Amino acid sequence: MAPTDRLLNHFESLEDPRTPYLIEHRLLDIIGLTICAVVCGAES
Repeated sequence: MAPTDRLLNHFESLEDPRTPYLIEHRLLDIIGLTICAVVCGAES
């Protein structure tokens, strides 16, 4: 299992509050990208 899989396993139980027909990206993808950005120093 890849390290990113283990990290994202912690967030699998989150409920996605978005309207289903408006979803373009999976919630776990957004969370993963956000974590990567913060680790790399993103501030906004």
